[in-house]
Amino acid sequence: MKQSYFGEFGGQFAPEILMHSLLELESAYNYHKDDKTFNAELESLLKSYANRPSLLYYARRMSEDLGGAKIYLKREDLNHTGSHKINNVLGQALLAKKMGKTRLIAETGAGQHGVATATAAALMGMECDIFMGKEDTLRQELNVYRMKLLGARVHAVTSGTATLKDAVNEAMRMWSSTLQDTHYVIGSAVGPHPFPTIVRNLQAVISREIKEQILELEKRLPDVVLACVGGGSNAIGAFYHFIDNREVSLIGVEAAGHGIESKDSAATLNVGKVGIFHGMKSYFCQDFYGQIAPVYSISAGLDYPGVGPEHAFLFETKRAQYVAVTDKQAVEAFEYLSKTEGIIPAIESAHALAYAIQIAPKLEGKIIVVNLSGRGDKDCMSIARYRGENINE
Repeated sequence: MKQSYFGEFGGQFAPEILMHSLLELESAYNYHKDDKTFNAELESLLKSYANRPSLLYYARRMSEDLGGAKIYLKREDLNHTGSHKINNVLGQALLAKKMGKTRLIAETGAGQHGVATATAAALMGMECDIFMGKEDTLRQELNVYRMKLLGARVHAVTSGTATLKDAVNEAMRMWSSTLQDTHYVIGSAVGPHPFPTIVRNLQAVISREIKEQILELEKRLPDVVLACVGGGSNAIGAFYHFIDNREVSLIGVEAAGHGIESKDSAATLNVGKVGIFHGMKSYFCQDFYGQIAPVYSISAGLDYPGVGPEHAFLFETKRAQYVAVTDKQAVEAFEYLSKTEGIIPAIESAHALAYAIQIAPKLEGKIIVVNLSGRGDKDCMSIARYRGENINE
């Protein structure tokens, strides 16, 4: 199919008002992605500013405690701003500057993408507007303050479920009225073409580094690569350079919330159906009438009712497996890694860790790499509340 599709998924289902900007973005990206000057600038930013390459860390105590597989953690939590989001944002912000844009706008769920976008805007002297669901601003107060501290205007979205889906809607609405001077930095591998491809290519630095690092450390490829999946940017970044290595199992871990049998879930590929939303054809959580259904997860970064089109393609072709982990399992993994390795993971990343904890004892002699997509400072308050602890005492 066309370049804008992954099998039958993807496309450019956008209103006419956005088509010129999407074509402009595609043209600019196709030029600059092969431009030596652009790539040298981006590589310099990733190395000197974002702190790449990120470490591939052998979780010795976790591996010994669980038995079975050796577990490595790809430490995206050590990047500047505390997650994988900076990889994509620096690339898109640099591209926006080359296009003559003066303002960045973005949606954010857990706030990590918003913080990364506000950071890049401050670095490059650009204006910045961030849209965040009102519900998520309450769950992620620390990141709201960080964005404001960096100079961004944070807009609390009260429409719909007041979460990530609605933040995307509002960001697209603002973009459509400010196209001339504004670039919309989509944070996940979702949306109309060319966004899923751009985000994938910018996040693919993760799997490129994993492959180089594990070959140096173990002299072979891993048996399993694990990553959490909301829209899917960290996972597609961790998977990409292993897609052609069929001996490597790729496992995406979705947010089951209170369980995939309940209505309180965000496990799109486990419970969703094919549809068109936010400019793309993919899988989405839908109600009986085909309307986008409310979703839920303890993780603000995973409660999106869809998934990126490349993940839908990997799911349909069975190249990757997609499983679901509940809030309870994710919180237990959050606490386990903290106490076992002294690493506090983002609650998003804890979903992937929870599944690693399940399968590691059964994989004697195998190697598992878990993409630790972010750090968990932002989640400590909400996990304390989940546990019924009064941290003010």
